[in-house]
Amino acid sequence: MRSLYNSFIIAVSIYSRIPMPKVEWSQKNMKYTLCFFPVIGVVIGALFYAWGRICMACGFGQVCFALFGTVIPIAVTGGVHLDGFMDTADALHSSEKKEKKLAILKDPYVGAFGVIALVGYCFLYGAGLTQIWQTEHLLLLALSFVISRSLSGMALVWFQGAKKEGVLYTFAAAAQKQTVRVVLVLVLGGCFICLILLSPVIGAVMALASMWVWTYYYYMSKNQFGGITGELAGYFLSLCELSSVLVIGFMGRVM
Repeated sequence: MRSLYNSFIIAVSIYSRIPMPKVEWSQKNMKYTLCFFPVIGVVIGALFYAWGRICMACGFGQVCFALFGTVIPIAVTGGVHLDGFMDTADALHSSEKKEKKLAILKDPYVGAFGVIALVGYCFLYGAGLTQIWQTEHLLLLALSFVISRSLSGMALVWFQGAKKEGVLYTFAAAAQKQTVRVVLVLVLGGCFICLILLSPVIGAVMALASMWVWTYYYYMSKNQFGGITGELAGYFLSLCELSSVLVIGFMGRVM
């Protein structure tokens, strides 16, 4: 039970800016860390839902909801996933070989393609949020943050790593893989069922879109980098959440 608690503390402290007590990063304490990765998604989803309800109650416009909403995941996570998104965008647009692309991922300086990709991402994300207003759609959006983190955690214990160093490798190596796989598959399956119950058509498209991005993540990371890294994990998570926002926003308006 103590190792479960410590795994929870490590997961929340690493993947969010939520203050947590310090615990030792031992293999015993990190065995189940990835099982708690979706908890961050629950926090972000709850904040989004609460913010949406506040906007409805106070009569705030959709632009206000979208602009503040775009900042919510960044505020909770500290922008760690978008950092990986920008690094990956720089590497993918470099047209270099695998070794050079991996070096670009670790470059502390941001390149032009990373900035361009981030600006485009924020515009698309905000545009999708301006179309989300109904309570049902807010619940779908809340679930999307849990889905993206469940798939990201599953990738860490199923996909090949590009290198045997870094935070991602540390978590993957220490993980009790069978337990992590079972927990995350159950969480993902539960989220997909909730999507369908809330909105059969939009929910189904959301599930398909997230799995398509996950599949793209597997083949892109393998072909372009020789496996996944922490930066690529951030890239995937950002794209997965963007796909959900766009599906909910625009399908919710036309249906």
